[in-house]
Amino acid sequence: MTRVLFICHGNICRSPMAEFLFKDMVKNAGLKNDFLIESAATSYEEIGNPVHPGTKRKLAEQGISAKGKRARKLLKSDYDKYDLFIGMDSANIRNINRIFGGDPEGKVKKMLEFAGSYDDVADPWYTGNFEVTYDDIMRGLNGLFKELTGKEYQARQR
Repeated sequence: MTRVLFICHGNICRSPMAEFLFKDMVKNAGLKNDFLIESAATSYEEIGNPVHPGTKRKLAEQGISAKGKRARKLLKSDYDKYDLFIGMDSANIRNINRIFGGDPEGKVKKMLEFAGSYDDVADPWYTGNFEVTYDDIMRGLNGLFKELTGKEYQARQR
């Protein structure tokens, strides 16, 4: 089983969007039992809060629910529990490495690295543009899916 943790600042916008989109992708590919997919925050600000309404809306457009998801904090002990930590931007990567005290096994990656870029995923908390964030995340997830499965993701028709 491959264990993936998506991470952003507050765990209410970008990382839960990535979490639930990737869960949907692996489920649609018949690989649900091959993955553990979750998300977390590098800060305490939103801990316990539900997913941002803009992220819920964007996921709902894809027929995906984030019901029951509450923001949680990344812990140092998570390093041994997951195979891959995917941060949404450069600040997230710095904070992830600070929380872990480094990345000796090379498990920390930036989302758009999987799309051949080192750009940041747009933060809709500041931009208000959940569409751009969705597009960024899907570019990263398509590359991640290919890296982890060796296959191109075939999106289902909605």
